[in-house]
Amino acid sequence: MGLLSSAAPLTDTNELVIGLTAGFSKRGYIVGRSLLYERRAAEADPARLPQLVDDLKNAAELIITQSYAAARVVKERSNLPMVAVTGADPVATGLIDSLAHPGGNITGVGEVAAELSAKRLEVLKDAFPSLRKIAMLWNANDLGMTSRFKSADAAARMLGLEVQPLGVREPEDFGAAFDTMRTDRPDAILMVTDALTALNRKRVFEFAAQLKLPAIYERDFLVRDGGLMSYGPDMDEVYDRAAYLADRILRGARPADLPFEQPTRFRLVINKKTLEILGLTIPPTTLIRADEIVD
Repeated sequence: MGLLSSAAPLTDTNELVIGLTAGFSKRGYIVGRSLLYERRAAEADPARLPQLVDDLKNAAELIITQSYAAARVVKERSNLPMVAVTGADPVATGLIDSLAHPGGNITGVGEVAAELSAKRLEVLKDAFPSLRKIAMLWNANDLGMTSRFKSADAAARMLGLEVQPLGVREPEDFGAAFDTMRTDRPDAILMVTDALTALNRKRVFEFAAQLKLPAIYERDFLVRDGGLMSYGPDMDEVYDRAAYLADRILRGARPADLPFEQPTRFRLVINKKTLEILGLTIPPTTLIRADEIVD
């Protein structure tokens, strides 16, 4: 089983590895014996992905990808079956033909970016009713993340919010984005999560703390790591479904015949300590709605 990430190395403590291992174990596989992982990670350097895919073509029977960028390169360079775990809209980005009939050698689990973006902004506005202008950080080099930014931008404007677009392409760009926010201060930040932004998350956390800005993220691991709040898919469910699809393929199913799935469970997570550090308060109703409070 090839595991390919655009971000950090896929160690045994990585949430993708943990989630897939649980999903495969539930279906009778013993990871390390009846199923072996071949792990590759680009560490936020997309130029490395083609070589990593070529490595996996000779080492795996099936590839599970974590990110749109990784899935796109696998599609372009390999005929191996693929299960894509992606936050990008797989149809809008051209990764698949349709959710019901993905086509080619691809199936997977992905999000509905437009609906989720609107929900995240509603959660943020409920927590901070005076919110008027929101800065959006995203990887402008990634088509999938640009699509997610556009969905968030449209949702924000529907809610009457002013958007401050801050596309970044490499780690050095974060400094310029922070300078823009210092000069033209937003009321909050939304960070679109991919390899680049996730690997620079600590810088975003520290900047938000300096300016006492609330921020919402797309994945709950960012909140456990120090971010303020997140709203997004229950990743345990996502990884379990990815393992299910991989199991179906290993048992003979064609990926094109397996509908590309979407998450059904979503979680609101709030970091109480970060809230105190920022010196902010949120309505008790928002805290009650949270699926997890990180202390």
